[in-house]
Amino acid sequence: MQTNIKTVEDILFEEGKLTADKLSLVKLEAVNSGRPVEDIIAEHNFVSSDDLAAARAKVLGIPFVSLRSKPIPADTLVLIPEPVARRYILIPFEYDKSTNTLSVAMYDPLDLQVIEFIEKKSKAKIKPYIATLTDIKDSIDEQYAQSLTTEVTAALKEAGGVVEAKEELTDLTKVEEVIREAPVAKIISTLLEFAIKGRASDIHIEPLEDKTRIRYRIDGVLQERLVVPKKVHDALISRVKILSGLKIDERRLPQDGRFTFKIGSSVVDLRISTLPTVHGEKIVMRLLPKTTNAPTFGELGLRGTALKTLEENILKPYGIVLVTGPTGSGKTTTLFSILSKINSLRVNIVTIEDPVEYQIPGVNQVQINPTAGLTFASGLRSFLRQDPNIIMVGEIRDSETAGLAIQASLTGHLVFSTLHTNNAAGALPRLLDMAVETFLLASSMSAVLAQRVVRKICTNCKETYDPPPQFIEDVKKVLGKLLAEDLQKMHLPGDADKFKLYRGKGCDVCANSGYFGRIGIFEVLGVSEKIGRLILERSPANEIEKEAITEGMITIIQDGYLKSIEGITTVEEVLRVSSE
Repeated sequence: MQTNIKTVEDILFEEGKLTADKLSLVKLEAVNSGRPVEDIIAEHNFVSSDDLAAARAKVLGIPFVSLRSKPIPADTLVLIPEPVARRYILIPFEYDKSTNTLSVAMYDPLDLQVIEFIEKKSKAKIKPYIATLTDIKDSIDEQYAQSLTTEVTAALKEAGGVVEAKEELTDLTKVEEVIREAPVAKIISTLLEFAIKGRASDIHIEPLEDKTRIRYRIDGVLQERLVVPKKVHDALISRVKILSGLKIDERRLPQDGRFTFKIGSSVVDLRISTLPTVHGEKIVMRLLPKTTNAPTFGELGLRGTALKTLEENILKPYGIVLVTGPTGSGKTTTLFSILSKINSLRVNIVTIEDPVEYQIPGVNQVQINPTAGLTFASGLRSFLRQDPNIIMVGEIRDSETAGLAIQASLTGHLVFSTLHTNNAAGALPRLLDMAVETFLLASSMSAVLAQRVVRKICTNCKETYDPPPQFIEDVKKVLGKLLAEDLQKMHLPGDADKFKLYRGKGCDVCANSGYFGRIGIFEVLGVSEKIGRLILERSPANEIEKEAITEGMITIIQDGYLKSIEGITTVEEVLRVSSE
C-alpha cells in the first residue's frame, strides 16, 4: 500500500529548494550517522532557516509564521510573562478577544505539556505556530524590551491600595512598610531592567503637577518612556533612596548616593542624585556599567591626524593634556581610554575625580569630598608627595587648581584634566584668564583635545540620499581639499558636486529613531613652537585656531562632516552638537 506522507526533505526538493544531488547526500548521511535529516540540512546550510521551518510546518500540518518586523501588541505580550517565553522558547504574537484565542510562535509546537501550561497561564485557547529558533529569541529580546509600560501597569494593578494616599508617606515607619511591598520594588526593578536593555545612560524620575514622568537618555537624547500616577511618586523615590543609602525623610535638600544593580550577567553601578522641585523630589540615576574594558581610540572615533597628535603627546614623560567640551560630551570616557592605554606596572597613576565614574584596575582613584576639605586643589597638592608619574585631575575649575596642574607638569609629571570650553583653541585663553602665567602655560601645555558625541546611523535601516545644493556648497566651504581626499579614500569619484549622504529610515532595531550607538567627533591641537609664541603674546582663540589649522588640525565640524560623508552619522547630528 503506497503512503502519501511526505518528509521535510521531500517538500524542499519539490519546491526546488533542495537539488537532487543534495537530497541524495542528506539521505545518505542520515542513514550512516543516524542523525535527523533536518539537522544535517541545517548544518550544511543547504536552505535558509525559514525554508526549513516552513517545510517542517507543512509536514506537521501546523502553520508557519515569520516574526521579523512583526509588531506585537503589549496587551498580547502580557498574557505570557517573559521568563516563561524564554524558558520554553515561544512568544505570543496575536490575540483574538472574540474567541479568546492566543496565537503563539513555538520552536516545538508538539510539546503538549507546554501548550497546556501556557493555556492555564494565559487563560486562553492556544493556537500554535512554527517559527525559527533565531526568530523567536530575537523577537523575545526586542518585543519584551519594548513592553515597559505593560510591566509597570501590571505592577501598579498588583499594588492595589498599597500606595493610595500621600498622607501615609509622612510617617517614616509607614514609608518603609510601603517600599517593601513587592509592586513598588518591582516597578523600580523593571525601570532599571528596561533601561539596561534599551542602552540608556540615565533615568529621570520627574514629578509633574498631576503625574510622574519617567524618561530615559538613549544615545544622548532624552525620550519619554512612561507616565505613572502621582500617588506612587513618593514610594518610588523612597525605594531608590533606601537602595542608595540616602535619608528618606530628608526632602528639602539635594542628596547623592550609589548602589549596584545586577540583571543576568550584567552588573551596573548607579549614581543617584535627588533634587527638590516645586512638585516633589526629582531623581536622576546615571547608569555606569561595571566593565574593565575601555573603548579603544578607534571605537571612540579618533583617527588620522587627531589620533597621531594625541598618541604622540600622551607618551611624553611630562606636560599637560586637556580634554574639553560641554557636559555630556564624553570627556570622562576619553580620559578612561587614555589612562587604560598608558597604565602599566612601571608607572604610578593617581586621579582625583568628582565622582569616580569608571574604576580602572591598578590606578589610585580618589573621590573629592569638599565637606571634609578634600578638593581638586588640596588633592593635587597631596598627590605630589605620592611619587606619581601620571596625574589626572577631574576638572580644572579655579586658578589654584590650574596653577598646581602647571607646576606638576613642570616638575616632570604627565597631567591630564578637563575644561569646559567649546573648542580646543579656547582652552588656552581660558587658562590665562585663571591667572596662569603665559610663559608657564606655553612651556607646560602639550595638547588640547576638544570633542562632542554624535549618534551613529542605524546600520539595519541605513539609506543614501542626494544632499540639497546648499549643503554641498557648505561642505565644500568647510572641508576644502579634505573633501576630495576623503572621496578618494572611499574609492568614490572625486567630483565634490556628486557625493551622497546617509540617514536611517527607522526600524525596530533602533526604535524607529534611525540611530543606534554613539561615536565622537574630535579636534586635537598640538602645542607647537608657533602656537607657544601665540600663547606668550596672549593671542585670541581664533588666531591660535587659525595657526593650528595651518599646521594640519582638523576641526570638530570638519571631522563630523567627514564622518557624515562616510555614512557613520548624519549632517543633522553634527550640526546639533557642534552648535552647543
